[in-house]
Formats: sequence, C-alpha cells, structure tokens
Amino acid sequence: MLVDRFNRRIEYLRISLIDKCDLRCTYCIPEGFTEFEHAANYLSFDEIERVVAAFARLGTSRFRLTGGEPLLRKNVDDLVRRLAALDGVEDLSMTTNATQLARYAQALKDAGLTRFNISLDSLSPEVVKNISGSDSLPKVLAGLAAVKAAGFERTKINMVPLVGINTQHIEQMIRFCMDHGFTLRLIEVMPMGVTGQRLDYVNLQSIIEEAQSKFHLIESTRIQGGGPARYWETADGSFSLGFITPRSQHFCETCNRVRMTADGVLHLCLGQNDSFDLKPYLRSGCSDEELEEALRLAIELKPEKHEFNEKPEQIIRIMAKTGG
Repeated sequence: MLVDRFNRRIEYLRISLIDKCDLRCTYCIPEGFTEFEHAANYLSFDEIERVVAAFARLGTSRFRLTGGEPLLRKNVDDLVRRLAALDGVEDLSMTTNATQLARYAQALKDAGLTRFNISLDSLSPEVVKNISGSDSLPKVLAGLAAVKAAGFERTKINMVPLVGINTQHIEQMIRFCMDHGFTLRLIEVMPMGVTGQRLDYVNLQSIIEEAQSKFHLIESTRIQGGGPARYWETADGSFSLGFITPRSQHFCETCNRVRMTADGVLHLCLGQNDSFDLKPYLRSGCSDEELEEALRLAIELKPEKHEFNEKPEQIIRIMAKTGG
C-alpha cells in the first residue's frame, strides 16, 4: 500500500491527459493564456498505462481521467479500454466539460469507463458564456443526454458558485439534477493561479443549511465516490447534493489522492508546490520495481495540509496545468 507520512492511504489518482481546453472558464485558465505544454512532452498512452498499473499494484484502485479537457486527446477511448483491463483498477471515471460527449459517450461506455463528473455552472446560456467564454450550453446539454442514453449512472454535475455571477442559479441546478437523476456537487473556488486568486469564494456552509431546509435533505451515510465531497440526500435516496469545501472546511486529514499532470509530474497537494517528476524514470527505461520505488518516494513528499486561506497567492500554476 501507498501510505504517506500522516498515515493516509493513497487510493485515488487523477490523471491529466492534456492541459489544453476548448473553454476558458474564469476560475481555470486566464484570458489569453498560451503557455500550454508541447504535445511531445505529454505522456504516451503506454507510459500512462505503466503508471496506472504501478499505482494499482501498490493498492490504488480509483483513477480519474482529467485535463484540461481530456476528450481533446485523440483516441482516448483506446486508453480507457487499456486502463479498464488492468488488475486492481476498480473505478475508472472522467471529468469533462461535456462539449465533446455527444460524440464519445457510447464509445467510452463500451471501452469500460464507469462514470462521469461533468462541469456545468449554470443553465443560463448567458451565464455559461460569461464563465466559459463560449456558447457551450447546447453542446453540454447534448452531452448529458448522450451520457444517459449510453447507460451511465451516478453522473455528477460540478458547479462552482461565483459571487455575483451564478449563486442565484443554485436552486435551479438542484431541481434540474433532481429531474434528470444527476448528483449535483457545489465546489468552493480555489486560489489556483491568477484567475482563481482574483475571485472571491462562496462559503458553502450557509448554502448547505438553506438546501437542507428547502429540499428536506438529510446527511448521507452512503459512500458516493472516493473524493472529498460531503453529501446530503433526499429521504428516499433518489437525489444527492455534495459540497466540496477546501476553503471553509478543509478535509486535508482524510486526503487520499494525488494528481499527475499531462507531462508526468505528480502533484501531491493542490495547495502546495510539492511535486515529483515521473517522466525521467519512464523515459530512461526504468523497471517496474524502480517505478514503484519512485512512487513511494513521491508519496513521502505529500504535505499535511494546504494553505489556501493562509497563503492564497502561493500557487501560481493554473488549474488546467495541474489537472482537475
């Protein structure tokens, strides 16, 4: 097993396939940003498969494909098929903005992907354009329909409440997800890069109380994924509302995840700069044993907690470069 210095078992790896995206969400990529990684530096599918297999041998069972926008990486369904077939991979999911999903949902289902997290911050076309820089809402809604048609279940919608922009749409999003069988998750914006640092975060604690009262939600005791969200649900369990609160109520003591960038750098914490580059190992012909030892060394660097509130200016890398 991979266990860090604070006795936290690392059960979850998020894998960025590409740092580019077809949207420019205000909390993720700065306007005019062009400093994306050269494609030659992206890990190949063979290299990604080696890393996932090594993590799986060491007891990590949950894996998520992210970006940027992961569906901009060509032949991603082939990678999904390869990863889903590996021993020890129990949950293989994807975070996407859904603009490409109408084309790829069925192929990803056939390849073995288990579920999606889909980013959607409003049902208003104007607000979506304001946040994402694109008239993308029709594509996202078509992608959601394709996900349902392909038979995916437990689909989660990720919404980032932003002061003065979309907080008034939270109730509408809750009702939309109730109607369509989706789980809604509200996420406090994090001070990642200049974009995240200039946005005021919405403290979700009061929203939790309001949602509990209005929709008669009770705190959930069910396990609903391997991430940090806390969930409330209807009495019959037909709808769940999750909250990810890195600013108002951090969850560092139970953090079970690390992230790998598209070019093979492991980031051990979103809110710290501790990292470990796997690419030199992969491209120097290391053995499986050497790769596993590198992972153990990397996990030793995982810090105890982030410092988003104490040092909000600390992380200059943008979210798209880190991996969602």
